[in-house]
Amino acid sequence: MEKENKEDVSWEVKDRHYYLLNNMSPLTYTMNSKQTTRSPLLWFDEDKGSQRALRYATNQSSPFVDEQQGGVTLEHIVFEDGVLFVPRQKQNLQKSLSLYHPLRNLKYAEHDNVMVAVSELEDLELEIKALNAAQVIDVDHAEAILRVEMGSRVSNMDSKEIKRDILLFAKKNPKLFIDLANDENVTLRNFAIRATEVGIIKLASDQRTFKWGSNGRKLMTVPFDENPYSAMASWLKTDEGLEVYKSIEKKLS
Repeated sequence: MEKENKEDVSWEVKDRHYYLLNNMSPLTYTMNSKQTTRSPLLWFDEDKGSQRALRYATNQSSPFVDEQQGGVTLEHIVFEDGVLFVPRQKQNLQKSLSLYHPLRNLKYAEHDNVMVAVSELEDLELEIKALNAAQVIDVDHAEAILRVEMGSRVSNMDSKEIKRDILLFAKKNPKLFIDLANDENVTLRNFAIRATEVGIIKLASDQRTFKWGSNGRKLMTVPFDENPYSAMASWLKTDEGLEVYKSIEKKLS
């Protein structure tokens, strides 16, 4: 008796669904179903140490050409609207698609309810984590995060609007919210923008120089091709910038 493939040990007989990757959903999509010179359809058998040709034949129990006997009835593998349902009775096609086909996880994938549940659970846990963090975040920090998404509109929002919108933002995009909440430069960017809005510091019209608003004395030069407020946020963490930060902080209070 031929040695059973390792992949077959935990094989479950059931209906299976497959879908095209990269959001592809053409009316019909025909995938290679047999080994040819122009379109190789091979699977490397580790136990045998050789390539084995695949072929989908409706009257054969095995997807391997070397195990098929007599005349074969060939059939195309066709996805409709990006999906393909294969009933439990078509074990040869299921095993070809789920175990051996070289385009598996490249052009298409099998729908796995367990993996979907795991992914959805991870998404829900991330959302809960983000919402809990957003609920206790201080208004200034929330304003800094929202400014990344909403720009200067945040300046006209009161604290209740900011608290509401930060919760909505955390729910809609929890990963981005958590990343921004942990990014100290986001808070420093907002700090620099607020100082500019009230005239404590000024950004030159060419977006290359920050100056004191009171006397026009130069604070820093923005490196070429860098966002001015990102540059200012980084500069505020330097020894020279830290003194400026303390001075601005007093004026903003």
